[in-house]
Amino acid sequence: MSEITAHHGLLSSVELHVDDTGGPGRPVVLIHGWPLSGESWSEQVPVLAGAGYRVVTYDRRGFGRSSKPRSGYDYDTFADDLAAVLDELDLSDVTLVGFSMGGGEVARYLTRHGRSRIRSIVFAAAVTPYLAQTSDNPAGPLTAEAAADMEKALRDDEAAFYDGFTRDFFSVDGELKVSETQRLQALALTRDADHHAAVKAMEAFATTDFRDDIEQVSVPTLVVHGDSDGIVPFEGSGARTHLAIAASELVLIEGAPHGLNVSHAIEFNDALIRFLAD
Repeated sequence: MSEITAHHGLLSSVELHVDDTGGPGRPVVLIHGWPLSGESWSEQVPVLAGAGYRVVTYDRRGFGRSSKPRSGYDYDTFADDLAAVLDELDLSDVTLVGFSMGGGEVARYLTRHGRSRIRSIVFAAAVTPYLAQTSDNPAGPLTAEAAADMEKALRDDEAAFYDGFTRDFFSVDGELKVSETQRLQALALTRDADHHAAVKAMEAFATTDFRDDIEQVSVPTLVVHGDSDGIVPFEGSGARTHLAIAASELVLIEGAPHGLNVSHAIEFNDALIRFLAD
């Protein structure tokens, strides 16, 4: 466990909380979804470490145990924060695993920082290529009205919003696919999200266009998604990401909601382990 300083400009620095299992294994960096923290990977870290990998998780700025500045909630900065983690730990031959909004960091990192440290990448229930439904992106699954409703609900009653969001996160057709204890564990992580950071990060994942980023991906890529994801629907995200990245591998998990790394942890972990072994 450590804190890594991410520098942006002469007078700005942010402390990022990092957990690192250490050891000589090939590094796997897990990048969490909104509005959680690195602790949301609890079903993956021991499995990957047990398979011999060095597993690194970190809390995005504004979330978990990291600093909560007033600025920097855009994907260029998020990608630079990820670069700070890789650089400080001097990691190479890395597999990046980006869950939900974390998939955006993976895509933008490669555009801004190149592939010299990277072996392969994973988009897990990721927001790529572009969530917003616009005139030039009619397949985007998030309408302007839905995005505005989400932001208003978060601003009006944060506690109620997160309670409903974590239910939807783990549900298919209204049926919770994890235990109530597991849902409450995720809900507890939302309490460490700064309100301003959560709003600005929501705006970022809802409006950032990653289509150019993913078209430039040239490392081995896995796309893993639940076929019943109600938060980031597969047809508008994972399916399009897979089609846009030549030779990417797709694993579509039947009956899985958005939070498939918990609800379908065995299938999710098996897909990761198989991909990492290649």
